[in-house]
Amino acid sequence: MRLGLTLSAWDAGDLAGTIALAEEAERLGYSVCWVPEAYGLDAPTLLATVAARTSRMDVGSAIMQIPARAPAMTAMTAASLDALSGGRFRLGLGVSGPQVSEGWYGAPFDHPLGRTREYVQIVRTVLRRERLEFAGEHYTLPLPDGPGKALRLAARPPRADLPVYLAAVGPRNLELTGEIADGWLGVFVAPEFLPDTLAHLRKGRERARAGGAGGAGGAAGSADLTGFDVVASAPVVVGPDVEACADQVRGFAALYLGGMGSRRMNFYNALAVRMGYAEEAARVQDLYLARQHRDAAAAVPLDFVDTTSLLGPADRIAERIRAYADAGVTTLAVLPFGTTTDDRIATLQTMADAFAASGTGE
Repeated sequence: MRLGLTLSAWDAGDLAGTIALAEEAERLGYSVCWVPEAYGLDAPTLLATVAARTSRMDVGSAIMQIPARAPAMTAMTAASLDALSGGRFRLGLGVSGPQVSEGWYGAPFDHPLGRTREYVQIVRTVLRRERLEFAGEHYTLPLPDGPGKALRLAARPPRADLPVYLAAVGPRNLELTGEIADGWLGVFVAPEFLPDTLAHLRKGRERARAGGAGGAGGAAGSADLTGFDVVASAPVVVGPDVEACADQVRGFAALYLGGMGSRRMNFYNALAVRMGYAEEAARVQDLYLARQHRDAAAAVPLDFVDTTSLLGPADRIAERIRAYADAGVTTLAVLPFGTTTDDRIATLQTMADAFAASGTGE
């Protein structure tokens, strides 16, 4: 298993501290730095800065949002970041949710699986420097009956087959990820519930193998997930009291379970339901949508936070790292919590030590 860092893209007031985290992670031997994107800071700008301030650690988007950019623009950005980083870029994509897609970008959220499939096909076509001609249900390039011309990428990217990851939560999206991507980006991943997720990914890989196409730029997939990167993002809080550590993560969890989507469609809330927290997830959502955010955070079950995070003293964290590795995670991307940059850097050091003690490294 590899150790990675997930940066926060919410705090625009402490970008110097955010970049310092990435620099420290590389010094400590972290393998990859992931940068998310919601409706705060954009991922490519921060990724370019991280790439410029590091030299060995991979950099990846987790995610660049599909409704935010035309697929050809995403391919151009990916090629640029891969060139700037010396071939260290990993392209993570996701459809986000209806709240962001329709409310922020004005892009319909209908048919997310079909749109994702076509989007990835177009991105891979551009990166291979093939002429961009595509006739799908959701994208048609060039536009018909107009002056548009089938173009190819004018620059030559370092890699035509740079790895593509998808963020997926629901079963059908997980199967699509296994079929067409090189890796999965998971959030609220509990080792105890990972077998169900991996089963869906394997089903997609089997479909790719049967059809002769899949991840790695079109190579046939391996149904046993060989070569497929299973990335689990996990909040981490170091301290002697597990419940006190969990309190720092509860607000983060409540935002996703209660506020990332509508009452009718919230993928993270549905994930919590599948994990066995139906009653608790409903209460968190009710409180959050009623704008009782503190009460919503307090209603997040300790067990849910504990199983999807790394909490407590270093030896307990090392045990949980082994649980992630044993469950099939190949990259553990930690999101360090803390009130100051120094706190988060200290957490990075503790994580590196716990990771080494766990004996799960490559």
